[in-house]
Amino acid sequence: MVGAGFSGSVVARELAEAGHQVVVFDSRDHVAGNCHTARHETGVMVHTYGPHIFHTQHEHVWRYINRFGEMMPYRHTVKAISRGTMYSLPVNLTTINQFFSRDFDPQQAEKFIAEKADSSITNPVSFEDQGLKFVGRELYEAFFAGYTAKQWGVDPKELPASILARLPVRFNDDDSYFNHPYQAIPKNGYTPIVEAILDHPAIEVRLATRFEPHRDAKDDQTATREKFDHVVWTGPIDAYFGFEYGRLGYRTLDFAPEVTDGDYQGHPVVNYCDVDVPYTRITEHKHFAPWESHERTVVYREYSRLCGETDTPYYPIRLVKEKEQLLNYVSKARDAKAVTFVGRLGTYRYLDMDVTIHEALAAAEKMLECIAAKKPLPSFSVDPMA
Repeated sequence: MVGAGFSGSVVARELAEAGHQVVVFDSRDHVAGNCHTARHETGVMVHTYGPHIFHTQHEHVWRYINRFGEMMPYRHTVKAISRGTMYSLPVNLTTINQFFSRDFDPQQAEKFIAEKADSSITNPVSFEDQGLKFVGRELYEAFFAGYTAKQWGVDPKELPASILARLPVRFNDDDSYFNHPYQAIPKNGYTPIVEAILDHPAIEVRLATRFEPHRDAKDDQTATREKFDHVVWTGPIDAYFGFEYGRLGYRTLDFAPEVTDGDYQGHPVVNYCDVDVPYTRITEHKHFAPWESHERTVVYREYSRLCGETDTPYYPIRLVKEKEQLLNYVSKARDAKAVTFVGRLGTYRYLDMDVTIHEALAAAEKMLECIAAKKPLPSFSVDPMA
């Protein structure tokens, strides 16, 4: 099992409970991947690689994560600063009335936005098309255009419409960022939950150990696949093949931490929508644990940029160039022997935590079915090209 994030850990646990011996490798010195959490010296629980909010519509996923740790109810809200004024996100009735200095009821607001929307766009292709079709130019430029250009490093005209399709517009005062029935954050952070998932006598965890699938081990911190019947790879699919077709594109994040007394911004997340502000958002970590009380506070300014060779990949770009490269890697993976690609990096798709767990459980079930039927194990947990 290459990778000790949620994907690798859940598959490892399912296989171990079915009687298989599993060795989990991770090049980092901790488990939980980008969900890793740790106590800061202030006592604040910090989401080391940026905030992770657990939310799901899958009851079985909710039951699963509750097996391994205490989940605390948490309702996520986001604020946005545009042209010096703070608003609520997603765009809702309060946002619309504040932005346009009106006092609409829901029906009036919906009619007003329909008039603002660009009805000439019937088949939106780009992110900008979708924004203009949804809310019109004023709201689009205030809340989406600049933030998106900073987050993705390209003009929104070059991004697919599907990215914005996930962002709702509400004609009521609901400012909850998510609408799933189960929303929570672990009381003691995500890392203890992943540690508990991996706590099984049939699972061996080797941290700070790089796994090289096609090369000889050079030192004690490198392992090869020689001793294993099968490899489950949750790392980047292009890395498994030694970047034969070039590196797939990712965005990465840089964090500028700051520690101050008191309360810095009063909200867990504040987006900065103006393109002339270099960071995309500020996160204040003690607000991700409202059941705790701290005299000091830890904030992160987030800066987005293209992922380099030694950086942590966060968001797959999946523009035209990357999709062509991915197709080459997918074709090669289908011909590879004794390996299954799982998770966000292994399938080059952006996944929320709950979907990661859902797909990992399904992947493990499929693998066990194939083992029982003495059939070859699948190349992918989910088709990356679907």
